[in-house]
Amino acid sequence: MRLAAIVAAALTMAPTAQAQGIFGGLKGKKLEAAIQKAEVEPLGSEKNPVRVNMPGGERNYLARLRCADGSRPSFERAGSMGIGPFGNILDLYPVACTGKDAVDVYMDMYHAKDESRPIPGFTIE
Repeated sequence: MRLAAIVAAALTMAPTAQAQGIFGGLKGKKLEAAIQKAEVEPLGSEKNPVRVNMPGGERNYLARLRCADGSRPSFERAGSMGIGPFGNILDLYPVACTGKDAVDVYMDMYHAKDESRPIPGFTIE
């Protein structure tokens, strides 16, 4: 009963600024301008996250990456890392090729399409 009361109270509270960022990211011309500004940074960085559509888009993108030797890298979601340059929460995935240090890949899953370009140091299938 106590848990139900806590959940009910939480659902009636006003959303925080960070929670609003989940669905309140930039749109239209503002998003286009932010993407253009981010393009000077490496793709997959915190300032230019990989843009994909939902968790399935994150997994699909990462599954298509290839290491220099053509093998598939390993990856695992490390968690959410706060609001990114497009006004959405970023997810962090350390991505590693055999015998190499992991590369941190930031992803923004609140976009209509999945990115088609590889992050630096990788190719994409």
